[in-house]
Amino acid sequence: MQPLKSTTLYHMSETAFEISVVICSYNRADYIINAVESLYQQTLAKNRFEVFVVDNNSIDNTGDLVQDFMSAHPDFHLHYLTEQQQGSSFARNTGASFAKAPLLCFMDDDATAEPDYLERIVQFFAKHPDATGLGGRIIPRYIPAEPKWMSYHVSSLVGNFDYSPTVAIFKPGKYPLESNMVVRKVDFDEIGGFNTELPGVKGTLRIGGEGKDFFLRLQARGCKIYYDPAIVVHHVVEVKKLTPHYLYRVASGIGRGERVRMLEKGKGALAKKFVEYIYKLGGSMVLGALYAAKGKPAQSWPVVKFRIDALKGLMGW
Repeated sequence: MQPLKSTTLYHMSETAFEISVVICSYNRADYIINAVESLYQQTLAKNRFEVFVVDNNSIDNTGDLVQDFMSAHPDFHLHYLTEQQQGSSFARNTGASFAKAPLLCFMDDDATAEPDYLERIVQFFAKHPDATGLGGRIIPRYIPAEPKWMSYHVSSLVGNFDYSPTVAIFKPGKYPLESNMVVRKVDFDEIGGFNTELPGVKGTLRIGGEGKDFFLRLQARGCKIYYDPAIVVHHVVEVKKLTPHYLYRVASGIGRGERVRMLEKGKGALAKKFVEYIYKLGGSMVLGALYAAKGKPAQSWPVVKFRIDALKGLMGW
């Protein structure tokens, strides 16, 4: 089936949605329908939200599966788009450009939402008119099981996220993770969406930090970004995401993204970030030693390796 640029478009006079969900997808035929189905099963009435799947050059049958789901569920405001510029920042911006609702929600193609996910988001913004953005909890779903070497300090690399046990405003420099984030569309448009110099995954290279950059720009404008632990998605962590190669890509991608951000400010900013990364590397060595002292040697080295790989990315190695 030939991919379409857009399908099932509509006029705002016909329906006014409260929230638009954007899912960027790249070769996720194994999981994309689980993500879409979790949104179809939401407690929020279907006439109150829309969903966009943005296919970012998949070479599997992701597009066929999504369009088949659309045909089988005519009561669902699901749309299939394509974006040929590689990278999640490009794809998210494309999805947002089609969205008509005042709230923009971004979810990953290998995540599933709790049934009350969208209803809680809509209610949250109704109760918190001062909120510009919102993040929620991300629970990893390890396939087949969580490895023994995994620890809290490394699990963020595979999407684990739980900022606070209660509703809280993110402190300056803290922000939601990309697979569970929401923003008012007016603010998204005002800051120009995601920085495409930080595209995320691009071919075999990862230049991350697009979510961080996005929310730091909002915070710099004085915007309030909230966290609500009751707004939950489950994020698949496959075996291939637990290999040294994959974790290196993610960790070095974080450093690569910081390199891009710092060089936009000047070489002095990059030098300061280098000092910060060296300090964090030292801290990770202490932490690794503590894990070893507690009889958890398997969790020791990955903590240190994370910081080494991030430093390599920062230095452009």
